[in-house]
Formats: sequence, C-alpha cells, structure tokens
Amino acid sequence: MACRISELVIDAADPERLAAFWSDVLGYVELGREDDGSIEIGPPGAGFGGPQPTLVLSPTTDPRPAKLRLHIDVSPTGRDQPAELDRLLALGARPADIGQTGEESWHVLLDPEDNEFCLLRRRLDPA
Repeated sequence: MACRISELVIDAADPERLAAFWSDVLGYVELGREDDGSIEIGPPGAGFGGPQPTLVLSPTTDPRPAKLRLHIDVSPTGRDQPAELDRLLALGARPADIGQTGEESWHVLLDPEDNEFCLLRRRLDPA
C-alpha cells in the first residue's frame, strides 16, 4: 500500500479570488467552506477522496516567501498547448521569467497571487 495526494492546501491572501481562478483553470467547483475562511474546490461530482486531489485555499496574512518549494504543473485536455495558454492568460495568469531559455516545452506562469505554475505541452485525457 502507498499514499495518495488527497488535497493540496495553498495559503492565500484572497481565497475567493484564488478559488475562482483555479476553479476556472481546472474545471473545479466549490466543495465547501470552513469557518476560518478556507475554501475547498475539486472536481464536480467527486469531492474529497476522489481520483484527483482537491485544493484548499486557506486565508493568511503572513507575507509570502520569496520562492515556493512546490508548484503546480497543469496539462491541456480539451485543446493544444497554445490554445490552452491563451485561455489561461485570459483567465488572469501571467507569464513568469525564471531564467528560461525559450527552448522549454512548457510555459511558466503566475496565478493571481504570483504563485508559479507550469503549463506542460503533453495533452492528457480529461478523465
């Protein structure tokens, strides 16, 4: 037996804004809210414990560290990488320069709170 990632918890200055962004990016829905202001989002119809991890956007007033030690990689499902890049930029993602050469097969982006994530080239089955 092994473990499986069930949820990722992301500190957020504005959980509402970040939950809306990542819900649009991933096709997730709001699953619940906690009294502390945390918002959990995940795949529709699956929820916590489903085949994909949920995201919990947890409010914080702590300053963000310089560079996070973990980032999210996403892969396109319903379109090719250039079309998905256009969609993510329209949702509010911004390009990030972390010293890429321009020859990479992925794009480094920032979410609305400047968390880095990468859009990979390989298209995946949406399931």
